[in-house]
Amino acid sequence: MVADLTLVMSLSREEFLRLLPAALGLGARIQEEDGVFRGGDGERRWTLRLVPLAEQRLGSVVLPRHRVEVCLDGFSDEEADAFMARFHRGFQRGGG
Repeated sequence: MVADLTLVMSLSREEFLRLLPAALGLGARIQEEDGVFRGGDGERRWTLRLVPLAEQRLGSVVLPRHRVEVCLDGFSDEEADAFMARFHRGFQRGGG
């Protein structure tokens, strides 16, 4: 299965890079070239493209934004769902 998803995330490139290893799993090997991150294991391959977007302004608050294009290749539906659930958890923020 090949899954293509697009997310808009309010975070800086630095924050994305800091959180990415946990979002992918502790043993994930990540290769980056020009804003494209690649990795995988066995027959499963993933690609993430990080594309800067215009900042979001909310009064005096300025939020950096990026589009993250996710491509999963060789994943079953269940594996793709598990990958994305882990990815989303890795970038969740607490609040109250």
